Amino acid sequence: MKTVRSLSADQQRAGAAAVALFLTLFLPWYSHPVPTLSGLKSDSVSGFEAFSFVEAAVLVVSGAILYLLYARARQRGFHLPGGDGWAITVGGGWVVFLLVWRMFDKPSFTPGPVGIEWGLFVAIAVAGVLVAMGQRLRAARAPEPPNPAEDPTWEVPTRRRRPPPDRRPVDSGAVTRTLREDRPAWEGEPPEPPEPPTRTLPDPPPDDSPTRRLPAERERPEDEDSLF
Repeated sequence: MKTVRSLSADQQRAGAAAVALFLTLFLPWYSHPVPTLSGLKSDSVSGFEAFSFVEAAVLVVSGAILYLLYARARQRGFHLPGGDGWAITVGGGWVVFLLVWRMFDKPSFTPGPVGIEWGLFVAIAVAGVLVAMGQRLRAARAPEPPNPAEDPTWEVPTRRRRPPPDRRPVDSGAVTRTLREDRPAWEGEPPEPPEPPTRTLPDPPPDDSPTRRLPAERERPEDEDSLF
């Protein structure tokens, strides 16, 4: 719903017409006689059941217009020749031409004659609405997203996640700015290395053993002859 609301009113109408053009393929487009016991009976065939290059073109045009509007809602940067209005107009006009041509050149999916049902007229009317919406978009001249190939400075908008209410936003450049402002200056001689710590040995425990006194040296008599 947010993608749809981001489009303008004319773009929303063009998208609705593209969806309706796709849904017309499920309507009865052709009829052919089927033999029964009581005679011939007309049977209806939808566009998908009688799928050919015409129905494939209707499918491709409706899908391309829806993708174009989706890309504009997502702000995709690209340009089409003549703008989005002319692209939608050409797509709708091409479908109108093919469907009108199919009214005269009917598909041959059955050996009997093939008739035209009301679903084909509805598809022609919806394709005409696409042509009108394309002309309205062309006249409005709504600005398109910038093309990255023409403007290299343009960046694709990205969605930013909101931080939780109980958490402050983190500044990724705070550390870099701090280092640039308070960069340490290495000037002068390098500082001396710190001295290794000294360890103090504990005092020896007290010795409580009894003290022995050595015997006194024997005194020699004075009158004793000495050999030396």
